[in-house]
Amino acid sequence: MKKKIPNFFFLILLLLSFTSQIHSSQHFIKPPTKKPNNYADDVTPPPQEYFQVTHSLPTDNLVPSCTINSLTHSFENTYNTPPVTVPYTPPPTSCLWSHAVLNFHVEIAGEQYDRIAGVWMNGVEILRTSTAQPTENGIFWNVRKDVSKYTSILSEDDVTLSVMLENIVNDEFTGIYHVNVTFEFYDMNRNGNYNNNNNAGLFPLSMVTKRNKMKEISNLKNRKVLYSVENDYNNLINNLNKPADLIVPVSLANGEEEGYWFRIQNESDVMETDIGIDKRTYKAVLEVYVSFHGNDEFWYMNPSDSYVEVNNLDTGRAHGAYREVLVTIDGQLVGGVVPFPVIFTGGINPLFWEPVVSIGAFDLPSYDIDITPFLGLLLDGKKHSIGLQVADGISFWLVDANLHMWFDSKDVKAEIVKSKVPAMEIERKYEFERLDGEFEIEGEREIVVISWVNSTMGNLSTELNLKSKFKNKIKYKDQGAKKELDHSYKKKTKVKTTDEFGNVVGKTKVKIDYPLTVETETLPGPEQGTSVMTTKLEQERSEKVSDDKDTTGLSHKQSCDGTMVVKGKEVLSGSADNHQDYEYTDGLVCYSRKVDVLNGTIVTDVTSSNCNMFY
Repeated sequence: MKKKIPNFFFLILLLLSFTSQIHSSQHFIKPPTKKPNNYADDVTPPPQEYFQVTHSLPTDNLVPSCTINSLTHSFENTYNTPPVTVPYTPPPTSCLWSHAVLNFHVEIAGEQYDRIAGVWMNGVEILRTSTAQPTENGIFWNVRKDVSKYTSILSEDDVTLSVMLENIVNDEFTGIYHVNVTFEFYDMNRNGNYNNNNNAGLFPLSMVTKRNKMKEISNLKNRKVLYSVENDYNNLINNLNKPADLIVPVSLANGEEEGYWFRIQNESDVMETDIGIDKRTYKAVLEVYVSFHGNDEFWYMNPSDSYVEVNNLDTGRAHGAYREVLVTIDGQLVGGVVPFPVIFTGGINPLFWEPVVSIGAFDLPSYDIDITPFLGLLLDGKKHSIGLQVADGISFWLVDANLHMWFDSKDVKAEIVKSKVPAMEIERKYEFERLDGEFEIEGEREIVVISWVNSTMGNLSTELNLKSKFKNKIKYKDQGAKKELDHSYKKKTKVKTTDEFGNVVGKTKVKIDYPLTVETETLPGPEQGTSVMTTKLEQERSEKVSDDKDTTGLSHKQSCDGTMVVKGKEVLSGSADNHQDYEYTDGLVCYSRKVDVLNGTIVTDVTSSNCNMFY
């Protein structure tokens, strides 16, 4: 079975070509035998289900008000072809709904690499996903995502649904992706209360709780008008947390031909789109989707340019290990995204991801940049340029963004009182001799923005304080045969909102932590032209938002250890284990799941309502 070998192993093999005599006397690992087949030789096993560990949706045990099958398509030779686009039919008026779930179902058998895919509605991306590498007997998987925040589009007529999945089918790679896209609509008002903050990767900075807020209000002195009754408070929170009134795609330029994402080739590649902002906008959030490919698929493991040049290595994987998606308004920096290092199913060790894929591989996270503090630049009735680029990036990145806007009943006034949004301060330290060396990068940024927005909800002032730290250290040992990575990104955000009388009406803290460690070693294999690769991996996606009383958060950890015998781009044999621990809480309920996989067999899969991550 051919499994895609990640590009960074090609660099290791290049290093070994300089030092083959050093390792010629080494004992190499005996290739492990494959796990026994539970089926008789004349019985074909059924297709196996693959999945990403995630939390269940509140709608999972409910009957939908209606279901709409929007697309059924087989993606065969679709490389360099336009996305598949079909008309979208919204729910009928007889279907009462308040929440929507996208179900992305895939079936495939044969040989195939992993691929990237996107789903858009009128150019607004609603899902970024990647595919698993199939078996001859076939595999399938389902991605279920709450897409209620896209309600303004889901309820519209004259909408198109587009899916991009570039695939190649030939005599060697035979796998065809059979995709079915459906939407399920639920009436949560009929089925009881529902916490709208159920997407573990998207925590609104304005999130506060009614219990805490009413306690604050009861203790405030000299109240005048704003929030003097409970309904005023309820109206404010509902307006802040409801789905956007309008969502505008930022990257429409080449959608009909190349997908509704920008293909960013280098750090100088700046993609800009002019967008008009309605004067009634009282809140605006830019939702960024991003994935990394080619020479930057493992950007967090790239050595310096000088290392590659001095050692005459034939690889494009270089330019260091700092990357950040930068967002600008009229050329002015307003925020950045250091993405979570999602590992696709061909990455690090392809045997790790059978049948449980890595964190975020089937549902890549998107990232919210709240640009409400910058409405003072935008509410003048003119078009403004929204820009996206990748700092230090090389070929290639797929980046796009959705601009979510919330409207008042009349024109809104806004002003920036203070704005400090600097570029990341980067320090680099490279030391190497021949093929051994260390590459260290550290970065810091501190953002402070103070602004006010005057709408029918009152004159609300917001103070935003954000601190982020980026650290990356790569070591090459034994003339490049051993490689060690220690990578982390941390971000802390504090938001305080006050009313026109100086009363605090909201405090929110957001913490993000993305640590990753990888250890690899490559030795000559048991036969000519083969190599033995051993790999250890530890990774976590930790996200938490809290006020004085409640916490909403995610902690997803994975630990993997394995060995591969490789010839060219093919994994001949190997062994691998994958351990994942998942915990999610929304302040009302908690969900945890523990999954252990040994050589492609799930040996543990336990769920619980107990969480220990934040308490």
